[in-house]
Amino acid sequence: MAIGPRLELRQSQSLVMTPQLRQAIKLLQFTNLEVAAFVEEELERNPLLERGAQAPDLPDPERPALDQLGPAPAGDSADLARAETIPDAAADPLDAVHAESYDAGGVADGGPGRSERGGSQDFGTDERGIDSVAAARPSLREHLGEQLRLNIADPADRLIGAHLIALLCPAGRLTAEPAAIAQAMGVSLERVEAVRARMLRFDPPGLFARSLKECLAAQLADRNRLDPAMEALLDNLDLLAKRETRRLMVVCGVDAGDMAEMVAELRALDPKPAWSWDASDVPAVIPDVLMRAAPDGGWLLELNPETLPRVLVNHPFYARIAPRAAKEDRIFLAERLAVATWLVKSLAQRSHTILKVASEIVRQQDGFLRHGIEHLRPLILRDIAAATELHESTISRVTANKYIATPRGTFELKYFFTTAIAGTDGIAHSAERVRHRIRTLVEAERADDILSDDALVAALRAEGVDIARRTVAKYREALRIPSSVQRKREKAEPV
Repeated sequence: MAIGPRLELRQSQSLVMTPQLRQAIKLLQFTNLEVAAFVEEELERNPLLERGAQAPDLPDPERPALDQLGPAPAGDSADLARAETIPDAAADPLDAVHAESYDAGGVADGGPGRSERGGSQDFGTDERGIDSVAAARPSLREHLGEQLRLNIADPADRLIGAHLIALLCPAGRLTAEPAAIAQAMGVSLERVEAVRARMLRFDPPGLFARSLKECLAAQLADRNRLDPAMEALLDNLDLLAKRETRRLMVVCGVDAGDMAEMVAELRALDPKPAWSWDASDVPAVIPDVLMRAAPDGGWLLELNPETLPRVLVNHPFYARIAPRAAKEDRIFLAERLAVATWLVKSLAQRSHTILKVASEIVRQQDGFLRHGIEHLRPLILRDIAAATELHESTISRVTANKYIATPRGTFELKYFFTTAIAGTDGIAHSAERVRHRIRTLVEAERADDILSDDALVAALRAEGVDIARRTVAKYREALRIPSSVQRKREKAEPV
């Protein structure tokens, strides 16, 4: 056998992940906000892309929704999910009518264009309301800095106060040791503590405390409610956490009524005052899929037009510019045309896949949508993947951070996937339904009949749920339900 260099020709097959394919997979996993940001970036750097007209806010009553779910037989669900097109959507495909249509005289042709939300183009009319020009609320550190300048005149004490403000943790506590602060600043510990004592009375009260007891004491002192009985209660917060009310009544020297009032006052305080100040408004969840009941008893599903980006490819602009462009410019325009076409098709495919998966989830969880959480079925990604003929990883990407607005509220698509718990009669039960049932049983128990974990197991097995005691304990702890001993103590005591 000769040894030496030689040429060989081999033929093989391999899966290549192109950059476009990778980006299409990421696009499928993006939230509606991330998709909108990605489309905005593409609009800025691609001259062949143009923003399309937004979908109307209200659907045309003469035109059916993108997907109509009626009371079809069980076998029709898989057939419809495996279909290549969405029912009633052929008349208005996303990548044909809206995405690739072109309006002559638009922005790309140098026309005046039109406002996306009906606003004027010449800025002649200011349509802003007074709430849009209102001053923003200052941050907590800005608020404390203003109080520091107004209440402390000595420059050295102001410097100490500014350092204390900078050391505040997100909850409003001072985690650094005052002795370490004094040593780092080259001042006495007594001076640091004097400044901190004055700043404990800043608004909101309770900041700059080094413990929960000091934080609550500062808030009670601000309300003029820090009496000896309340100080004794603050010294024994561990007994309050254990619900040992009778021992607290002896320590504080009060009766049951006074103790109940004192505990109610403590519950009204804020153990982390900085969080309530800097807490921002939680943005409302914008659902990706809208759902409503159909007149025939089924369900109507459609994509939310507010989360559906509309872009179009400006083919006339390309046809007019490309023939007269230089070779390098023609190559650039061809690349931009391919990217624009890919983006339009990817957005259409993303919308199609989301609606297809959401439709199958609604079919699988019809009982929950009609009758409540007691009828939530066990569901895993494999079930939806088999019905839609998609890969489980695709189902996972589609259902991540996607929301559907139902008559029972807005839910993440992931919510409908729950593990199965075996039943005594052979019928599996949803883990979410079992957790809900545990909470219901605990809330309905009487003070003289507290249900232990064994009693909860017996009650669930009587309803056909084959569950172990350790599973009940795990679900109870996840729901933040105290043990039976603590619940018995809480319901027996006056507080």
